[in-house]
Amino acid sequence: MKILVVGGGGREHALVWKIAQSPLVDKVYCAPGNPGIAGLAECVAIAADDIDGLLAFAREMAIELTVVGPEVPLTLGIVDRFQAAGLEIFGPSQAAARIEGSKGFSKDLMAKYGIPTAAYRSFTDRDAAVAYIREQGAPIVVKADGLAAGKGVIVAMTEEQAVAAVNEIMVDAVFGSAGASVVIEEFMEGEEASFFAFTDGKNILPLASSQDHKRVFDNDEGPNTGGMGAYSPAPVVTEALTAEVLDTIVRPTIEGMAAEGCPYSGILYVGLMIAGGKARVVEFNARFGDPEAQPLLMRMKSDIVPVLQSIARGKLTQGSLEWHDKAAVCVVMASGGYPGSFEKGYEIKGLEDAAKIDDLMVFHAGTTLKDARIVNHGGRVLGVTGLGASVAEAIEKAYLGVQAIGWEKVHFRKDIGRRALHR
Repeated sequence: MKILVVGGGGREHALVWKIAQSPLVDKVYCAPGNPGIAGLAECVAIAADDIDGLLAFAREMAIELTVVGPEVPLTLGIVDRFQAAGLEIFGPSQAAARIEGSKGFSKDLMAKYGIPTAAYRSFTDRDAAVAYIREQGAPIVVKADGLAAGKGVIVAMTEEQAVAAVNEIMVDAVFGSAGASVVIEEFMEGEEASFFAFTDGKNILPLASSQDHKRVFDNDEGPNTGGMGAYSPAPVVTEALTAEVLDTIVRPTIEGMAAEGCPYSGILYVGLMIAGGKARVVEFNARFGDPEAQPLLMRMKSDIVPVLQSIARGKLTQGSLEWHDKAAVCVVMASGGYPGSFEKGYEIKGLEDAAKIDDLMVFHAGTTLKDARIVNHGGRVLGVTGLGASVAEAIEKAYLGVQAIGWEKVHFRKDIGRRALHR
């Protein structure tokens, strides 16, 4: 079969890498793709948010399954458009993608269906938001309502930081229209983890556990990013906690979405805060996490294509997934200055050396070709992902890869996976 993967980041490289291994697949296309993906699939110069262009291409090439990587095309309604044209596509509808596209929608859903999360209020008025901050005190969390590439969440340790965040989002409009409304939440103590589940809107198929590292600097310091590294499995997510999350969070969410008239199909990402053996929801995403997809897909033993296809058809019957016993760790190599401004166009050296390391994959994210050389082009540039018999061995393997690669002003965290070692 012919498959089209939409997107051009590290998550999409991992998806293409996994999909291309399926005996069911003859050809993989990726739009727009990147230089790393080009070694596995035919890259097509169509932007991920060009729904008309993607639909025309899928029709012309008789694509049998389209897999959507990033959130933006989902919130623009790519799934609805493809389904209306009679094409099979994996991902939630535009209405269901609001679970990520609007923090206010997702919080209201959780409140209505008794899903554990932080106390919150939504605001469209700046002064009312500031008054609420003064009333509640700090620490407190300020979130832009809409999509902000993983950067629209500010954990404010003082009231002044919280007020400054509101001003940046609502007055300075640093996230554009995504900040027309803000959600202000209670600060939750605990350890974060990422929980993923495939669903066709009724049936649920959980994935292995993983943990992301959101902050840009070591020891979880500095501003939030799209993610600086991830590992799987995450020891903090025990078997008992997995059962509890499925029972108290995932199933009520899927049932609640159906009751709201926007059944959820695709992969549901649940960002968890775990304290005292109990989990509460930090956020939902309507797609695979990035960088969690990289270690998860490297550990996945099962063929992913039948799962994606069955969900696209609304008939998920598979009861479990097989996983490799090995642990996986992904270290994100970023452009210096990320998540703020950074310089592009530096040649990336050492990719060929890293490719010779066993049990290591270098997933491309923000790379492009310039004069036949691979250069940095985005904030998060590479996801260097290693396998090992334990998390400790996988950390060692990933950093072996990181040490082989370099470019001017490269930045990466040196403590990815450390929390797992403490357990």
